[in-house]
Amino acid sequence: MAILLGDKFPDFEADTTEGRIHFYDWLGSSWGIIFSHPADYTPVCTTELGRAAKMSKEFEKRNVKMIALSVNSVEDHINWTKDIKFYNKSMAEKLPFPIIADERRNLAVKFGMLDPDSKDKAGLPMTVRAVFIIGPDKRLKLSILYPATTGRNFDEILRVVHSLQLTVTKKVATPVDWKLGDQCMVLPHIPEEQATKMFPKGVSTMKLPSGKNYMRFTYI
Repeated sequence: MAILLGDKFPDFEADTTEGRIHFYDWLGSSWGIIFSHPADYTPVCTTELGRAAKMSKEFEKRNVKMIALSVNSVEDHINWTKDIKFYNKSMAEKLPFPIIADERRNLAVKFGMLDPDSKDKAGLPMTVRAVFIIGPDKRLKLSILYPATTGRNFDEILRVVHSLQLTVTKKVATPVDWKLGDQCMVLPHIPEEQATKMFPKGVSTMKLPSGKNYMRFTYI
């Protein structure tokens, strides 16, 4: 099942390390990130969950709830957490986010998270490293699929959250390598006079060989 940007993200129920959840109820009015893993007790996943745990406070500041998913049982998740905390040199009792148990791969299939070219020991397709960012309106705002061999960059995921949350409220876009606090770009369809009123910090326009004034920058 392909879930496209702007689609309503399907609701679901699942067992997790924090008990059974109803996804929409769990998410509430927050933003959400679902990040999936090929399997428990695997090296790249252990580094990723450790990094996600370290960065969890930064996501909380942005009203973002994180939830992981792996195709093992809740019991395996809880035992695996000991390795993750050891790797992460963490003294916390538990991870700051739940892990979904998807033993039958129902959610992995439903959300199109299986890689037919990568097989586990049993010969079954492995779950890819998916990232789904869901808005408070329960609609998909961003999706990224990484193969099992490539770990994610959670600094980039946080950067994307900053951009999504800014551009949903302001009529701007964020350019290449943009970071929070950098200049944004004024949307091309906004007339010059209106842009001047909308952005009190000023609008600068780059002169281009084409003579077209579409490269307009401002600070928010």
